[in-house]
Amino acid sequence: MATAIEKWVDEQARLYEPKHVYWCDGSEGEAHRLMEMGMREERIGQHEVFCELNQKLWPKAYLHRSHPTDVARTEHLTYVCHSDREATGPTNNWMHPREAKELMTRLSRGAMRGKTMYVLPYMMGHPDSPYAKACVQVTDVSYVAVSMRIMTRLGKPILKKIGKSENFVKGIHSVGDFDPAKRFIMHFPEESLVWSVGSGYGGNALLGKKCFSLRIASWLGYKQGWLAEHMVIMGIEDLRGNVTYITAAMPSACGKTNLAMLESALPEYRVWTLGDDIAWLNIGPDGRLYAINPESGFFGVAPGTSMKTNPNMMRTLKTSNFYPTLFTNVALKTDTNEPWWEGLDGALPDHLLDWQGQPWDPSKMTKAAHPNSRFTVSLHNCPTLSPEYDNPQGVPISAIIMGGRRSRLIPLVTEAFNWDHGVFMGARMGSETTAAAAGRVGVLRRDPMAMLPFCGYNMGDYFRHWINIGRMMPRPPRIYAMNAFRVNERGEFLWPGFGENIRILKWIIDRVNGRAGAKETPLGLVPSANSFPVEGLDIPRQNLSQLFEVNEGEWQEEVEEIKNFLDQFGHRLPHEIRHYCNTMAARLQFGGRHT
Repeated sequence: MATAIEKWVDEQARLYEPKHVYWCDGSEGEAHRLMEMGMREERIGQHEVFCELNQKLWPKAYLHRSHPTDVARTEHLTYVCHSDREATGPTNNWMHPREAKELMTRLSRGAMRGKTMYVLPYMMGHPDSPYAKACVQVTDVSYVAVSMRIMTRLGKPILKKIGKSENFVKGIHSVGDFDPAKRFIMHFPEESLVWSVGSGYGGNALLGKKCFSLRIASWLGYKQGWLAEHMVIMGIEDLRGNVTYITAAMPSACGKTNLAMLESALPEYRVWTLGDDIAWLNIGPDGRLYAINPESGFFGVAPGTSMKTNPNMMRTLKTSNFYPTLFTNVALKTDTNEPWWEGLDGALPDHLLDWQGQPWDPSKMTKAAHPNSRFTVSLHNCPTLSPEYDNPQGVPISAIIMGGRRSRLIPLVTEAFNWDHGVFMGARMGSETTAAAAGRVGVLRRDPMAMLPFCGYNMGDYFRHWINIGRMMPRPPRIYAMNAFRVNERGEFLWPGFGENIRILKWIIDRVNGRAGAKETPLGLVPSANSFPVEGLDIPRQNLSQLFEVNEGEWQEEVEEIKNFLDQFGHRLPHEIRHYCNTMAARLQFGGRHT
């Protein structure tokens, strides 16, 4: 008798009508065959799916060029389809599940004729972890099959683990005809189903990534008592061998990967990498908050990555192991057959093909690599990979950072007064937009906990869920805000960032352990005089004072924007959030103290 998975795959095959159905087993031989198919048999537009790069300089590296209109998340066509409109909330697009399925069925019928349907059984999280989730995705492009093998634990053992069960997350994907007007990504949280058509771009097509590990998983966490978050997981080890684990929420392209793989400027600290994008947070048997990274790879932004900004990522990209490394929409150095992007080390090459494969002319002032060009690489290539990465129970979290890209107002680091105030701190987060999402760059957007595009249900309920999680822990982690992007009146960064960010982490760790002082501001606690570690740092004293400054007179517009954003959640907004918003506004206006 056919299993639930086999019946479901047969159902998709009848709809899509592929020439072949191929069940991926996750083996190295299979990966080689998929790469060969992508280089010889499959095309996207005018280009092969994969082009082999210089294997001596970039081992197992391949170039992929997407359809020219298919370069970022399409948030305006991304829907969360609860049966109840209110459950979806005001910050998500909504369509009734029945209507959404009718639309997707029309767009999908016969979409794989003459093509292969790849069946991808995979696990998010270590297969032995009580927090892991089993999933199956179908797709019609080898790029997705190879990428999912890098990003997840994919293979035949997952089928055995699922067995006859119907308890697995389902993902349906086809590139369709790449029509931007039909590039829909539909999420059905109540059925643990994601259905995507029209895009081959990362997060729109690798459905284990943002679609499941955040949008669907956040709903599962809400129902089951845990959190699925857009967060770095890292460990900071001191000279005594003590490791403090921290998570950090930051919007895409705001430095998550650089932070997760930070090369410390302070020799007495070493940073261990557990993940750069997703954290699933569960309360352990001891009442502490534990984090696992459900992924097994990095899907990072290439432009700006260099030996200066992220030396450990550069080492990761040039390390060879069981898995290939993919570069998507970067430029190509034709003389040496190497990937290239703006910000990479070395002089500007003389001969480049741009991200669409055309000769690049620097005089036209266009970018050679797309601003959202990406790399997909195995976590196991990483030289700073934590020995605890594969711990099925996860790692205990001592502090949570809420970060973003703000050129003014927000101090370098601020500690919340308590857990509820920290939830408000996350709820009021704003960040200046980047190229990771379609639309204008540099516009301030509210992005609570860096989850605005990824929360799979009403964010008012999401805030309440955060507060409730805090109630369930006898000693919850401390919560901090971080902003390394503040600038002076000339537009110059006040903080050097990169490896020097270890100083921010050191202050946080010292606060957690009662070793550092702080002073109170209307926003929270900032480093007191002489408590922030600046020894050996060449930075003007004026910069330091500006980095921690809270100028009450400049905050009126910001306060009104925060209130307007929170008001949209109506009665679903927790009273604790409204209380701390009103308290902050009053203290900024009158200089009152926290009570």
